[in-house]
Formats: sequence, structure tokens, C-alpha cells
Amino acid sequence: MPRDTTRTAKLYRMTMPDHICPFGLKSKDLLEREGFEVEDHPLTTREETEAFMERQGVDTTPQTFIDGERIGGYDDLRVHFGKADPEAGDTSYQPIIALFSVAALLALAVAWLTLPTIFAWRTLGWFISISMVLLGLQKLKDIESFSTMFLNYDLLAKRWVRYAYAYPFIETGAGLLMTAMLLPWLSIPSALFIGTVGAVSVFKAVYVDKRELKCACVGGDSNVPLGFVSLTENLMMVGMALVMLWIELA
Repeated sequence: MPRDTTRTAKLYRMTMPDHICPFGLKSKDLLEREGFEVEDHPLTTREETEAFMERQGVDTTPQTFIDGERIGGYDDLRVHFGKADPEAGDTSYQPIIALFSVAALLALAVAWLTLPTIFAWRTLGWFISISMVLLGLQKLKDIESFSTMFLNYDLLAKRWVRYAYAYPFIETGAGLLMTAMLLPWLSIPSALFIGTVGAVSVFKAVYVDKRELKCACVGGDSNVPLGFVSLTENLMMVGMALVMLWIELA
């Protein structure tokens, strides 16, 4: 949508001494970046805010009006300017993209400090093991939420619930050991086991049973769809374990 540098938008947002609505600030910033002059209407008391919402028949603030038409809150404003897809719901690959990007940069940083060239097989190995650590950390933030989501599709966890609680520790521990190249007798079977069970579980849930679920790969509050990403996570662990096993046996 082309920018409009002449129009004015009215913004009603909560601005109290003990609370300034962050979505109001985001709405104001977005409008200004889109070239609008913002006619700001701060709602400075709880009574004023509730009276405004009652008049407009809405349950939340902020509320933006353009050309006399109520656009809505911050999310509605993003849709209005084409910065969000109204059909996409809450599904997002952003968390996993950010995680894998950071893992790749960390692997390159370690390789830069320790290897003659950053383009080496060991760099790829560090990328996988660091990814395992970061993915495990996301699960460890809230094990209860992770285990609840995990139980929707993991075949072993459905039979033995405690496995859902153990999984984040196994993944994180195996990733740390593989990064340091320590205790391969422990890290290799651990990664091979959880990776294989996970890959089979995801494949069955998504490609056999055709279920539409959220992936617990980045924690229990994930909006990442179960499918290719989670399958890739598990296959990376399996591949890393097999390569390390081959190195140990060579």
C-alpha cells in the first residue's frame, strides 16, 4: 500500500501515570512511519478509558480512526497497512528462523576462533549441536507448557508421560556434550534415541494421520506448525549422532 503523507489519523490510547499502553505506542509509531499525522487522544484515567470503550462498543484500547472509520487496535492496524496476513492467524515461523539464525552465527563465531577456515564440517556440527542447546533452552523455560503440547503427538510420551519432562534435559545435555565433543558414549545414543522417536512421531502425526498441530520444538507457547521444522530438528539430531558415531568408530 502506498504511503500517504497528507492524511491524519485519530488515536485513542491509554496513557496513565502508572501505565502507558505499549500497543498504543506501537500504533502511534506505525502510523507515523506510514506518513500519517497522528491526532493523539490520551486516555488518562481508568474511568475515561472505560467510558470511551463503552461509547465505541469495544473491549480494548488503543483504537485508531482513519477518515472517520474505526480501524481497530494495533493488530488491526498492521492488517490495514498490509503488514500482517488476516488469514494467517497466529501461525508464525519467526521464532524458529531467529533461533536457527543465531545458532548458525554462533557456530561461525566458534569456527572463526578455533579453525583455519569457518567453512568446515565441524562448523556444521556446531550449528546442529548449538541448535539443540537453544531448542532445549526454549523448552526448559516452561516445561509444563512444553510437555502438554508434546503429549499431543509424541508416541513415547503418550505411553510414558515422564519422558515429556525428561526430553528438554536430554536434548540440551546432548547438545552441550556434542558442542564440547565430550562423553560421546552418552551424547550419541541420547541424540540418536530422541531424534529417532521424534522423527517417527512427527511423521505419523503430520503425514500419516494428517493432524494440524502446533510444534513444541521452541517451547509450549509455540505458534510454529508441526511438520517440516520439527521433522528437520529430529533428523538433524539423528544425523549428528550418526556422524559422531562414525568418527568414533573410524
